[in-house]
Amino acid sequence: MSDSPDGKRCTGCKRVLPLTSFAADRNRRDGLQVRCRRCVADYSARHYRRRQEAKGRAVREKPDLPAGHKLCRTCGEVKPHSEWHRNASASDGLSTRCKACRVVQGRQSHLKRSYGITEAERDAMIAEQAGVCPICLSPDPVHVDHDHDTGKVRGVLCFNCNSALGKFRDDRDTLRRAIAYLEGNVWKPTLEAPGYYRLPS
Repeated sequence: MSDSPDGKRCTGCKRVLPLTSFAADRNRRDGLQVRCRRCVADYSARHYRRRQEAKGRAVREKPDLPAGHKLCRTCGEVKPHSEWHRNASASDGLSTRCKACRVVQGRQSHLKRSYGITEAERDAMIAEQAGVCPICLSPDPVHVDHDHDTGKVRGVLCFNCNSALGKFRDDRDTLRRAIAYLEGNVWKPTLEAPGYYRLPS
């Protein structure tokens, strides 16, 4: 049986399989590898085992998994394929980490990249704040707040307080006037000259 528009013959197992059974390969005319994902995985596993054994290293046995499942090497859990992102270049067509682990590692990378802190350091800051937002005292703050001029992390706020500081652009004078306004001290600028107003002190 020859190739068809919906299938391709694997040079390893000699079967004609759906195109989704082949990983991407930009160097091939059809953009797909010549061996199916299973054959590539088996071939890689055999050669990896030989190399490791030649170095005198023990090779970890592949777990016996139920169909449609995969072991996440990060969290150690066996999860269905629906819990993995797709990766066309991988031998099995799936990411190397499950979705949950990718979310955790993405959050860790974001904290380090944006604020230069780890999750442990952020959690320590929350503990120092007694587990509440230091502005409104609501529990379980999660948004890291930092000085946009210096980059220094100031604390961990709730969404509303972090958003409010951003909308006030961290301007202390504006915040003081907002407090005065809330206390009933409504002020009006004094017209000194056409187009020029004096703000109250």
